[in-house]
Amino acid sequence: MTEFYDSLETRSADEREAAQFEALPEQVALAKADSPAYARLLAQFDPAAVTSRGALADLPVTRKSDLIDAQQADPPFASLIATPRGELRRVFASPGPIYDPEGWDNDWWRLARALFAAGFRRGDLMHNCFSYHFTPGGVMFETGAHALGCPVFPAGVGNTDQQAKAIADLRPAGYGGTPSFLKIILERAEELGLPHASLTKACVSGEALLPPLRQGLKDLGVDVTQCYATADLGLIAYETAARQGLIVDEGVIVEIVRPGTGDPVPEGEVGEVVVTTFNADYPLIRFATGDLSAVLAGTSPCGRTNMRLKGWMGRADQTTKIKGMFVHPRQIADLAKRHPEVIRARLVVEQEDGNDRLTLNIETAASGLEAVIKDSFLSLCKLKTEVALHVPGTLPNDGIVIQDKRA
Repeated sequence: MTEFYDSLETRSADEREAAQFEALPEQVALAKADSPAYARLLAQFDPAAVTSRGALADLPVTRKSDLIDAQQADPPFASLIATPRGELRRVFASPGPIYDPEGWDNDWWRLARALFAAGFRRGDLMHNCFSYHFTPGGVMFETGAHALGCPVFPAGVGNTDQQAKAIADLRPAGYGGTPSFLKIILERAEELGLPHASLTKACVSGEALLPPLRQGLKDLGVDVTQCYATADLGLIAYETAARQGLIVDEGVIVEIVRPGTGDPVPEGEVGEVVVTTFNADYPLIRFATGDLSAVLAGTSPCGRTNMRLKGWMGRADQTTKIKGMFVHPRQIADLAKRHPEVIRARLVVEQEDGNDRLTLNIETAASGLEAVIKDSFLSLCKLKTEVALHVPGTLPNDGIVIQDKRA
């Protein structure tokens, strides 16, 4: 049994660079020809000249943080897609809202490579706890599993007791979902006396996998591997058994740039992750994710030779991923507009016992707003939060709307 998904993973850096930049002009030309937004953005550029990282760095950056406004002005996809909407397979909505397409290609999101690195093989049943509605997480992992020949139990989110019972009955080999929810399920199974020994591997995403949480899952019998993927780009990078950084997917080109610019930084310097895809339906060119990371020098001891990222190192803006969902500063501002009594709002995200804890701090002269603020936050952000009211003048006037205090 091979330990690599395909031969692309072990080609030399020079071979990979040559192949990708030989293919890139065609991708840029496709984007310019078939996507009205890129026709405007790339009007002054010759696709045939984009044959190196230096030439790629000259192209304009498209920022995820701008998508909400761009899509509202030019619905539904800000004219960035290259395939007519009627020819897509599915359309998704992430918080913001940001609308994302899915085409018909097998493993359109390219998750199979990450699942293979996590140990999934043909015939392994996956217990998939990503959501199947609105956001694409469930479909992303399901189509990746199917590409490997793995059946999937579409468990979705919530219903902890039923999740534990299904694991006991179906005996899945692995799990896909957030790591914190896996821990909740397994601990509940222990409380109920339900077996879960069949579940020995997991590919997780959507939130930070901190060492205590990884070890806690290991103690419960599950070897956890993480991957970095987004609803816009699909798989960006993934972890292997070496557990030394995240290896960039073979289907994208990754740059690390100075936040707020499109200028690449020296290797090892922390900057914003910018991704160029080879996706014919959604040909994102120099798409700035808003995530911070850095290149990890050298190659992985697992034998894969592509660039490695150090992992998620924060946000270039204040948009924050919580329990697999992005929360944008604009959403907090929209909440404040709903309630004129709110003078200032500040969302604080912390981690307690491996779980994310949200507190929405509200500066106001009013009282008794907690319940209505909670309902508004759930409506806007699709997440639950605690609400703390503060008298006027007590919250810091530092421009921070979302404060991520997780390690």
